[in-house]
Amino acid sequence: MAEDFERAVDDGLKLSKRIYLGKDRAVAPPKPPASMERSSANALLPTAPMVYAVIYDPKIVDNPDIPSYQPHVYGRCDPPALIPLQMKGIEMDVDCYLDTAFVTVSGSWRLHCVMGSRACDCRIAIPMGHQGSILGVEVSVPGKSYSTQLVVMEDNNDNENGNLAQNGGFLLPNIFTLTIPQIDGGSNLSIKIHWSQKLVYRTGQFSLNVPFTFPDFVNPVAKRISKREKIQINVNVAPGSELLCKTISHPLKELKRHAGSMGFLSDSEVLSWSKTDFDFSYAVSSSHINGGVLLESASLHDFDQREMFYIYLSPGEIQSKKVFKKDIIFVVDISGSMRGKLINDTKNALFSALSKLDPDDSFTIIAFNGESYLFSKSMESASKDAVERAIEWINMNFVAGGGTNISHPLSTALEMLSSAQSSVPIIFLVTDGTVEDERHICAMVKNHIINGESICPRIYTFGLGPFCNHYFLRMLAMIGRGQYDAALDLNLVEAQMLALFDKASSLILANVKMDILDDLDELEVYPSHIPDLSSEGPLILSGRYKGNFPETLKVKGILADFSNFVIDMKIQKAKDMPLQRVSARDQIEHLTAQAWLSENKQLEQKVAKLSLLTGFMSEYTRMIILEDDLKKVKESAGTKEASKKSHPQNEANVRGQRMILLPHLGIGFGNLTATAENTPPGSESNLPEVAEIFKAATNCCETLFSYCCCMCCIQCCSRINNQCATALTQLCIGLGCFGCLTCCTEICCSGNEG
Repeated sequence: MAEDFERAVDDGLKLSKRIYLGKDRAVAPPKPPASMERSSANALLPTAPMVYAVIYDPKIVDNPDIPSYQPHVYGRCDPPALIPLQMKGIEMDVDCYLDTAFVTVSGSWRLHCVMGSRACDCRIAIPMGHQGSILGVEVSVPGKSYSTQLVVMEDNNDNENGNLAQNGGFLLPNIFTLTIPQIDGGSNLSIKIHWSQKLVYRTGQFSLNVPFTFPDFVNPVAKRISKREKIQINVNVAPGSELLCKTISHPLKELKRHAGSMGFLSDSEVLSWSKTDFDFSYAVSSSHINGGVLLESASLHDFDQREMFYIYLSPGEIQSKKVFKKDIIFVVDISGSMRGKLINDTKNALFSALSKLDPDDSFTIIAFNGESYLFSKSMESASKDAVERAIEWINMNFVAGGGTNISHPLSTALEMLSSAQSSVPIIFLVTDGTVEDERHICAMVKNHIINGESICPRIYTFGLGPFCNHYFLRMLAMIGRGQYDAALDLNLVEAQMLALFDKASSLILANVKMDILDDLDELEVYPSHIPDLSSEGPLILSGRYKGNFPETLKVKGILADFSNFVIDMKIQKAKDMPLQRVSARDQIEHLTAQAWLSENKQLEQKVAKLSLLTGFMSEYTRMIILEDDLKKVKESAGTKEASKKSHPQNEANVRGQRMILLPHLGIGFGNLTATAENTPPGSESNLPEVAEIFKAATNCCETLFSYCCCMCCIQCCSRINNQCATALTQLCIGLGCFGCLTCCTEICCSGNEG
């Protein structure tokens, strides 16, 4: 899908050469990247918010201000070409709260490449940073406005509208696209985009990266068009904390600095738009484990009127913290769907993980498909010799094939870790599939942990691609007091798997308990099983309660030397910090996992309500585009109230409002069929459509043509130039007519149907 998008943009850049720019221009017409650059991965994917003209009919491509003579173009672009629009201004506002950033980008673009008398769709592409979640898009064009909204949909069948995929969706897991229909050539588009993303914690610093690299071809070509670029960032953490700014990628002026907050601004005319992503990092000064509790009351329109809390526990800055000794078992899927690049990237990540083990650690490996294959029947010390033998064993035994059976290898790993002492036992599960007995597996793990040792096995789960049940993996990690992560983008498998392993191998505080939580009424905690604290990131809990918090909260745990740890955390009211929005995404994902496990409809409804309230997408809500026709709104202003009373169901039409439904944007609950058939993640099952010029040319002899030409031939022919295509089409029609003369006489002329 991403490759198709890049080809469409490449075609659009070539097509934009038709545009006459006039004498008053500052730069040459936009050019596609050089062949060397274009050959690199994702060269034409958006690296900042972008808008594209969707061109099916190349004849409409022209300068709307200066019409020019254009040679006639035959045929249509199918799939359509995408011409990047010129950007006139851009503003970015970022608000960072604890581990979450809310980003708002406001910009203006002009449909500079379509005749003033014609119209085309415009596609918005929004790349987001780490764990980005789209929250909303607002678009204003002359005469109309568009805005996204979440609704609860009972029927998630996308077949009700064949154009759903074109209306919007995820190009890649971090790139969201949205199509605005039929914008007149020469129009200006004012767009405001909202999304959230997580800050990355590493070596004691919180880091933010926002895609903000604009290509040269979005710069306006006219000399006299001003280009204003504005960036503002505000950081708010716990009141009283000392913040240290570490890196800033763009020249920003400090606006404010208080205990627990700071702000920066850049607002200026620029010669060209930003050439680098916006990077910002800061540290909360502390040399030891620290934390706090923030409280917030529910708003009047909240469906849940219980009080809210947010608890964070940070590892501090000291890099020499002692971590727990590990007994780790890697449980890795080698079923048939893992073949190719996926299993190679998994092997490379596993090689790196093994090389990071300390000699005092112990490990083994279980590879599984329909069967289980053990590197060693007992735990091996992570000596250099053992690691080398393990790497050799992986190279020999990691051969993709067979089905998927998670229960047996997981049960084996739990039994092998039952005798772990003076260490933290860890199961590191990697899979790309879903199985039928997932709820049984969760029950098995839960029973083992309840009846287990003081430090029960921690379970870290890593999902590969879209076919595994990510909510099963999240629930399994929650029960096992571990963590979950996934690589929905298969190009990031190795990096993201190693990041999760680093968290699992850097535990500094285990068996975390907060006794006061047991004294509160109607308490809900997310996650329900408190995970361990790692030096690679803070431990965060959130939830709801009734009752009264004390002035301090006592947190207990066990350090790596198995000594007891106790810290008193101060309770504070959240000021200027939207706790509900900060914790909403994590709560939605944990509640969805619980709803899947218990098959509880009430929990599903609760997730949907929380999704509507906070704007975060869920598995039980759908995104729509609301189109407001401002002319109809004005005309119907006088009859609105009367129509509402007589026909309430027609209120949207009276307001001049139209609803465009987007496809379901959730990741789903796994794909049993794809797993059973060993379908590799990311594989395309649909063959590309025949070019439209061939569809039009083969009406009478379509059946004969399908037998004479293979799909590869059609694909090849669809890439020839227009003149040759026209000549070839006429030749095919002529040959087809000669060959089908008898058929046409008997069927078409006589009226017989077969």
